[in-house]
Amino acid sequence: MAKVTAAKMTRRRWLRRLAVGVAGLLALVLIGYGWAWVSLDRSATARAMLWMDADVGDKARFPARLIPAGAVSSSLSRGVEIVPSTPTLVAAEAGEDFDGFLRHTDTLTFVVVHSDELVYERYFAGSSRQTLETSFSVAKSVVSTLVGIAIDEGAIGSVEDPVTDYVPELAERDPRFEQITLRHLLTMSSGLRYQEQELPLPWGDDIATYYGTDLREVAIDGAEIVRPPGQEWLYNNYNPLLLGLALERATSMSVSEYMASRLWQPLGAEQDASWSLDSEESGFEKMESGLNATAVDYARFGALYLHNGEWNGSQIVSADWIRAATAADTSTDPNASYQYFWWVDLARPGRFYGLGNYGQYLYVAPDTNTVIVRLGRDWGVDNGTWLATFHEIANSLR
Repeated sequence: MAKVTAAKMTRRRWLRRLAVGVAGLLALVLIGYGWAWVSLDRSATARAMLWMDADVGDKARFPARLIPAGAVSSSLSRGVEIVPSTPTLVAAEAGEDFDGFLRHTDTLTFVVVHSDELVYERYFAGSSRQTLETSFSVAKSVVSTLVGIAIDEGAIGSVEDPVTDYVPELAERDPRFEQITLRHLLTMSSGLRYQEQELPLPWGDDIATYYGTDLREVAIDGAEIVRPPGQEWLYNNYNPLLLGLALERATSMSVSEYMASRLWQPLGAEQDASWSLDSEESGFEKMESGLNATAVDYARFGALYLHNGEWNGSQIVSADWIRAATAADTSTDPNASYQYFWWVDLARPGRFYGLGNYGQYLYVAPDTNTVIVRLGRDWGVDNGTWLATFHEIANSLR
């Protein structure tokens, strides 16, 4: 009887210890998440803990700066509607049309412009023509264009300027930054370190450059050189952050203000856009991903590239910049498929596209005078299938 009592007492002690341990662990978790909630405007780690992986809802989580449209919008007239076929690479369900394909691939909006006419326009899952959709890294293609405009105006000298001409603090930390030019940043060949870290571990260069609450500081203090510039292509979000700093300082304006006056209003955008900020206190645009606009206005931006930088009778950005930004060329950088923050469709010469996470696309086919915008909550299908889909649609419009 004494042995049974002793066994029961031992078991109770272990249960009490287990309960205390679980309670302590829960307390630590609650304290950790409580800290994260009150630190969202001060800590990238807190944001990563609570917001986890990026998604299209981030446009509502980050503060944003308005990019006002002008008083008059340019016209994209309504053309004869096309009826795209379900992509040949997709085993379509019985009777599924193209709208069905878009719906089941988590597409929010799909717009086709041919010869400056809207020939296909669809919205799903509550999206509409007035909805601002986040573009993720399609924003980089806009950053590139703003750099080109600043060069055209003389605010920036050329793509051969060292980044330290605009951000001299970098050279104070490491003199090798003087060898990194704006071209190296635009072509993702800067030689800067970039290491991604899978969540739930809330750190890494991708976490810092996406969730950082002071992205100027992240760019100046976090960028580290690991190889000479111009030798190796590496997709790297420090590059657009540094270009954003250069733009801000060269123009004495926020990137959003510069975009509104030099691009959005001359383009005749239908609707105000916005650019997500790192935080209210810092107020620096999320240069790598934070532009939010309507699908039709993204299409207008693509049409600008069809017209070699001219729109509404105004040369918004030089034709030379359009060619340099989108041509397959390895004479000045190591990757023919990527130029000034634009992807080059090497399988379809002359075509190029902006690409963002979860399948945000701005596809431009100059040979058929076509622009295609696809924005979605998720990829739905792989990159190759989307490119083949755009290819088929553009070819049908010859």
